[in-house]
Amino acid sequence: MENITKADHASAKSMGMLSSSLLLRCPHCHQSSLFVNPKVYTWTRIGEMKGQCDSCKMSFNNEVGFYFGAAYVSYALTVALWVAILVALKVFDALGWIEFGFLTHPVMFLSIGMVATAVMFPYLFRASRSIWAHFFIKADK
Repeated sequence: MENITKADHASAKSMGMLSSSLLLRCPHCHQSSLFVNPKVYTWTRIGEMKGQCDSCKMSFNNEVGFYFGAAYVSYALTVALWVAILVALKVFDALGWIEFGFLTHPVMFLSIGMVATAVMFPYLFRASRSIWAHFFIKADK
């Protein structure tokens, strides 16, 4: 159980929905972690979520299959990552730092994209569930 002070509660209330969802916090009180293991880059129990918040006791298990919709969020985050990689490569090409053309250097784009996706997978997986929960669980006002 986490020890939450009044100052922590006040600062958590000022945290917005976006920052709370990206920090993988409770969508109701913005204090406690959504996941059993709060460390993102450990492979043990990577997707295991808590049944309820340690601070406000809000249940994270709304209904069976609730988090299946997070797959759509995960898809959008992955597409955004690949678009960001493409834009970065084009900017680096424009600055003369690398030589890159989408049709002339597809191996570079695909290899960088696959490595970035593999590195970001644990965070994207958790962030998609967090964002999905923040869409449907009301915040404490």
